[in-house]
Amino acid sequence: MYVAELSATYNPKTLINLNLNKKFRVALVGTGHIAAQNHLPALRACADRAEIVAVCGRDPERTFAFATLHHIPAHFTSLEQMLEEAKPDILINCTANNLHHPYTILALEHGCHVFCEKPPAMQAQEAQEMADTATSKGLFLGYNFQRRQSAGYLLLKNAVAKGEFGHIYHIKADFLRRRGIPGWGNFTNKSIQGGGALIDLGVHVLDLALGLMDYPNAKSVLGNTYDYIGKQGGTGLKGSWDPEKFEVEDACFAHISLPGNGSITLSSSFALNRKESETVNLQIFGTKAGATLHPLEIFTESAGAISDIQFPFLTETDTQLENTKAFLDGCEGLPTNICNASEGAILQSIVEQIYTSARMNNQS
Repeated sequence: MYVAELSATYNPKTLINLNLNKKFRVALVGTGHIAAQNHLPALRACADRAEIVAVCGRDPERTFAFATLHHIPAHFTSLEQMLEEAKPDILINCTANNLHHPYTILALEHGCHVFCEKPPAMQAQEAQEMADTATSKGLFLGYNFQRRQSAGYLLLKNAVAKGEFGHIYHIKADFLRRRGIPGWGNFTNKSIQGGGALIDLGVHVLDLALGLMDYPNAKSVLGNTYDYIGKQGGTGLKGSWDPEKFEVEDACFAHISLPGNGSITLSSSFALNRKESETVNLQIFGTKAGATLHPLEIFTESAGAISDIQFPFLTETDTQLENTKAFLDGCEGLPTNICNASEGAILQSIVEQIYTSARMNNQS
């Protein structure tokens, strides 16, 4: 057995025992779109490092059909039974938000590394327990914020690390849809999802912004949420929804104050009366330079003149594949830039503080 410490981005108190002479045995829990369209193709592309041995789902017929279609050797309706009988090294948690915490904890207790879908959990306490358990077991827990692997963001991270932006003191992070309330699944069910636009969309750009600022804890948070359009119903770009069953926010706006006089303004929406159908972007403001992520442009001063730097030949990556590779790196104790357990706990804490602030503001 080979023993190695985790990278500097994720440092549990214990060590991981590695056997680099065999592939990771990977099992999935969840048989929905995310598992089929995101994780399975990425895992197949990493066949030299990982083999898919089992899948677990609640519905026996659907799980059997999923396993048959995707040539997965074993299928289960009990996660504990799958963990005990299939003995995977890794669990991919593709379940609804309310199952991220219990299923991740169960897998960690059975000695599995865990690759969990976003958001980390429903509550900050759950995300912290997940991080603490991973640390105590010497296992790697990563979250699937795959937008970290985009070519533009990786370039920005590299430029920030080299000091080209100086001190980044503010980031404007937006994930906005005009009329994009999902007309399927559980996206409007608060007991299953934990929230709406913030916990489904906003967390993506919040993760990116925090990543550029060394992932600090928040000093203070001010948030507002709204459900006007969701409660009214109407025409959507992602199917129709039942306004009588709309239990989450359709828009969220927050200001997050950070140590060192830093800040993030976060805007996310399922539905807003705006011109563009969708906007996903960061605007970065530093003492030496600023930038936008989409399109990637850097705004600075060069040779005494104001200058804009563009990147017309930047080649986009398969972000899911690259994030899966980054997760496997973490499991092997290699340096990785994936959202890890401790960062996930910080992000979930900020999300919870936004919702808490919004509830207080709505009551006043």
